[in-house]
Amino acid sequence: MTALLEINNLCFTYPGTPEAYPQHGFIQDLNLRIQPGERVGLIGPNGAGKTTLFLLVCGILKPGRGQISFQGRQLAANSFNPQIALVFQKSDDQLFCPSVWEDVAFGPQNLGLDAREVNRRVEQALRAVGAENLAERPVHHLSEGEKRIVAIAGVLAMRPALVIYDEPSAGLDIRTRRRLISLLGQGRESLLIASHDLELVLEVCERVVLMDGGRIVADGRPAEIMADEKLMQTHGQEKPHSLIPHQNPHHRAPEGNR
Repeated sequence: MTALLEINNLCFTYPGTPEAYPQHGFIQDLNLRIQPGERVGLIGPNGAGKTTLFLLVCGILKPGRGQISFQGRQLAANSFNPQIALVFQKSDDQLFCPSVWEDVAFGPQNLGLDAREVNRRVEQALRAVGAENLAERPVHHLSEGEKRIVAIAGVLAMRPALVIYDEPSAGLDIRTRRRLISLLGQGRESLLIASHDLELVLEVCERVVLMDGGRIVADGRPAEIMADEKLMQTHGQEKPHSLIPHQNPHHRAPEGNR
């Protein structure tokens, strides 16, 4: 099967950054394959290179060496591919139209779709994220959670094959986070999710990739990779609480109180 996304020997260094300092986000000989429909979590400490990798995949940055292919074709830097969508960590970096409807419609309109198809996609995307009631609201009146959901709707309206999420649950309250997890689990798109919310990754993803210093240091099933406490601590992570067995026995009532 042809991989949806295939990355071979990818290297990148920001201009003026010495390679002796991996915390500045450079990429070193990175190889990764993602299959159609796969949900992959990307974890690692700050500065591991996760966001840099996303910008390379989206064509915003140009690799220093190596190749990125999507659906069997090599991606070119500084080129837009509507089949790859990025949901930014900060929603305000993504939302810029006066109303929610206009923001969600922006992508389909720029694909050259007719008005009827644009309307259909906007309605379907807002319905998918449960935000139909926000359609006429000014974007700047939305809460952070509402903005995140609208940003996702704008991406879904493009009908991409791969959606990349950069810290999707950051700053969300419990209710909105739960709604987000449900949404991520329902879509048909391939997902690449960078998150420090390891419980979200456990629940949504069937595979996890651990990055550190611009390299992939582990790749496998989330429950197996994240249960390796030594591995996680070595690379600036904590073993998720849900993978820690309950070791304290329940207190028994004193004999006289039974």
